[in-house]
Amino acid sequence: MMAAGAIRGSRIGSGPMGEAERGEAAPRQTVTFFCVNDHETELNFSVEADVPESWDCPRCGMPTSQDADNRPTAPRIAPYKTHLAYVKERRSEDEAADILTEALEMLRSKRKSGEVIF
Repeated sequence: MMAAGAIRGSRIGSGPMGEAERGEAAPRQTVTFFCVNDHETELNFSVEADVPESWDCPRCGMPTSQDADNRPTAPRIAPYKTHLAYVKERRSEDEAADILTEALEMLRSKRKSGEVIF
């Protein structure tokens, strides 16, 4: 039977787990990023790593920068367009009326000949 204070997964005589077993941690630098919503994010990077100019804020998702005085603004997102909006960009009202008239004439002629029953 195991003792109540025993740590599961450790073996007898293993000793303390510390820096000696895992090795020294790589030298790091802490970089602070600022977003428009006054959130500050501190991230650790290796001293040898290239630090990015911007980062996405983990709280609100807005872009951040390292300069607290010149924070990036929110990106402008284009509104959703329907299929009809795209068609209206390509066709004028006169062209649309001509196409509709042509399609209705073709449908009526097919109905008269019996090709289309509905």
